[in-house]
Amino acid sequence: MRILVTGGAGFIGSHLVDNLIEKGHEIVILDNLEPQVHQNKKPDYLNPKAEYIFKDIRDKKVLLSVLKDVEIIFHQAAAVGIAQSMYLIEKYIDVNVTGTAKLLDALVNTENSVKKLILASSMSVYGEGAYECENCGIVYPELRSEEQLRKRDWEMMCPKCKRYVKTIPTKEDKPLRPTSVYAISKRDQEELCLSVGHAYGIPTVALRYFNVYGPRQSLSNPYTGVCAMFSSRIKNGKPPLIYEDGLQARDFIYVDDIIQANILAMEKNSRDYKTLNVGTGKPTSIIEVAKVLAKLYGKDVKPQIINKFRAGDIRHCFADTTETRKIGFEAKFNFEEGMKKLVEWGKQEEAIDKIDIANKKLEEKGLVKG
Repeated sequence: MRILVTGGAGFIGSHLVDNLIEKGHEIVILDNLEPQVHQNKKPDYLNPKAEYIFKDIRDKKVLLSVLKDVEIIFHQAAAVGIAQSMYLIEKYIDVNVTGTAKLLDALVNTENSVKKLILASSMSVYGEGAYECENCGIVYPELRSEEQLRKRDWEMMCPKCKRYVKTIPTKEDKPLRPTSVYAISKRDQEELCLSVGHAYGIPTVALRYFNVYGPRQSLSNPYTGVCAMFSSRIKNGKPPLIYEDGLQARDFIYVDDIIQANILAMEKNSRDYKTLNVGTGKPTSIIEVAKVLAKLYGKDVKPQIINKFRAGDIRHCFADTTETRKIGFEAKFNFEEGMKKLVEWGKQEEAIDKIDIANKKLEEKGLVKG
């Protein structure tokens, strides 16, 4: 099949391209080589068997031409970075929402053979994860108040009885309460794609990626995933900077497992027109990530817990993968295995540490408090 991968030169997209080419598909990639991600150069991992169009997804003429003979679309292209999205609001909405709208507009207004659309969404659409109160059952607390956070009282409370609650796996039917511009843009992408897919009978799946890590994730982009940001600091002999107390937990999933979910979403039709969590179902604390990376890199650096907090940050969120398992998905890489692979690759990569500059920007904007 001829398959379009938007953002196919990026971290996740490039791995997906490699897998699809191995399976014998014809791949066309639309990617603008975002300078913040690619440091103004073409990555050396680009698959020579793919066709590349280095243009912007918001270029409607390009979209109208690229869809010819395409049967499957993997929509990976997006501006990524929760913190940065809070002050580059127009850019994130324009790239993610308007870019998706233009892709869909071209899809329904040009003659083509598209049979399926698979969207890269994000766990950030949930906001806070799901919790259980021993008195009130399953609850969905909103963001912690600034008053609570200034007291360094980090854990979540029941919105009904105000007792502390424990985190539980988050299901796809949890109410969406995005807490950043990036998260809002991903929710909008989901709703646009699923709505248009339903209306035109184009099977559509939105995959809600949890915290993805692995080779090819930019180590010089200070707004990428926490594993890459910590790697950059550690490689440069600096301590990873951790907000709150470091015990906040996320679901870290290795990139190859993300690719598995994409392929299954393409090949199976039982979850069409659905949203699906793509995670391991296991929470890992942020401080544990920093400690494991420092050990694997062989660096004597300890994470620095700064006891400050960022506007919109959530406490805990990890995946319930019940629905995704119905298409045959099961994460194959545990945290330790995946981290070893990340570090094996990362030791050979350049890492320009820009974290201090990024944090200073957030402080100037009043997004770091405490």
